[in-house]
Amino acid sequence: LTNIIYTCKLYTVSSFTAVNKNNRGGYMKNIPNITESELEIMKVLWEKSPLLASEIIALLPEEMNWSDQTVKTFLNRLLKKQAITHKKSGRSYIYYPAVSRDEYIKAENKTFLHRVYDGAVGMLFSKFLEQEELTEREIKHLEKILEQKKASKKNHRKFN
Repeated sequence: LTNIIYTCKLYTVSSFTAVNKNNRGGYMKNIPNITESELEIMKVLWEKSPLLASEIIALLPEEMNWSDQTVKTFLNRLLKKQAITHKKSGRSYIYYPAVSRDEYIKAENKTFLHRVYDGAVGMLFSKFLEQEELTEREIKHLEKILEQKKASKKNHRKFN
């Protein structure tokens, strides 16, 4: 399922801040709109942090080929959006993600689901599964998740 969600996410770009209700009726953390370019910075910070700007620049994929100033501009944008935080260390700043990868993926998935499928989870997975090849391992993993969902629904009905 993780691979399916990540693959699906390659095709999405949100254009607004996501505020989502979680399964328990509460609200998830506000997740700022992060552009595709800013997402590259976030990926580096999610893999390893805290980092100096120079370390982020060194860890970015070569094909980015961004100048130091471009990276610093993206860092400043992410700071303003509160997607990252920083702490002064001598004459430099050390950067940390303020939004976890999991929080970001959940918000992006919700945004995509509502924007494209009007919130219909079944339709999203049906369409996706019709198009994609799955390994036996992935199929077994999906079956396990569905069985757990069924059991969870049955238990939920018993207490309501």
